[in-house]
Amino acid sequence: MRKVLPLALAGLFAVSACRVADGHDTTAESHRLNAMGAFPLHAYLPDSASAEGKTVGRAQWILAKKCMVRLGFAGFAALDTTSVESTYPVRPGTLDLAGTLGDDSPYGVDDPDLAAENGYHNRRTEDSAQGQEWPADQFVALTGEFDSGDSRSTHGHRIPEGGCLGQATRTIYGAPPEVAKVGGVKLSGYYSLAMELWSQSHEEARKDPAWKKAERAWSDCMRKKGFRYADPDKAAVDFAWYKTRTPSDKEKKTATADARCKLDTGYIPVAHSLDVRAQKSAIAGNKQRLDDLRAAEKQAIRNARTIVLKEP
Repeated sequence: MRKVLPLALAGLFAVSACRVADGHDTTAESHRLNAMGAFPLHAYLPDSASAEGKTVGRAQWILAKKCMVRLGFAGFAALDTTSVESTYPVRPGTLDLAGTLGDDSPYGVDDPDLAAENGYHNRRTEDSAQGQEWPADQFVALTGEFDSGDSRSTHGHRIPEGGCLGQATRTIYGAPPEVAKVGGVKLSGYYSLAMELWSQSHEEARKDPAWKKAERAWSDCMRKKGFRYADPDKAAVDFAWYKTRTPSDKEKKTATADARCKLDTGYIPVAHSLDVRAQKSAIAGNKQRLDDLRAAEKQAIRNARTIVLKEP
């Protein structure tokens, strides 16, 4: 039987401004809850910005560098791995539709002032891995991502599965787990279980009547401001925003209304509570698998440290 949403959460819908009766700042509270680290499953995902994450990234490039030299790219012998550890390879000419479009937070924009300035182009690129273009032959050898016409060999050597970076990752982490499939999209990699559970629990949380009530309240608020969207996701991914690398006036106004309506209706605290409840249930039902994932991560960090220490 579905649990009834606590009355304290239901009462959040009555909040009509940024502060509740006791003076608590709901803007700050919504921002705090609207972060990946505020969710239980975050503990099972890697943090590339952490010291351990940087060590793993450095180790991957150290191994990939040696692999590229073996494949005949002699110039890689001089590659400074400290300069590429936080980057990922990009094929030359790859179309970048989004640029900084999007928001790294789970529920999208939550700051009206920031939204008025950036619209939905609010991705904090300085906090995440940056793309770096490589010549096509090097890109293919590094990633094992083949387009039509790409050779699966280079300089007389077969490119390993997943390219040199994929081979490096297997050396650090061991054999990858089975591919998971969520919503028709295949999730592969060492953290696919956590991502799969995150996606599944989120879909489960969205079925709750309280979530639907939150969406209706947000949508009604938006309509009163002149914008018609059924839920925040549809507003954030409006294709109109993809047409330019910088936000239009319409985008800024829409995002500002979006953020304001989230605050005025208490959307984020309610959604977060339901997501957290669903994630805790998912963790309880997959405890052993997640414990194994965490143990594998610790071993991978140890392996990475050894690789970095041995680098000439």
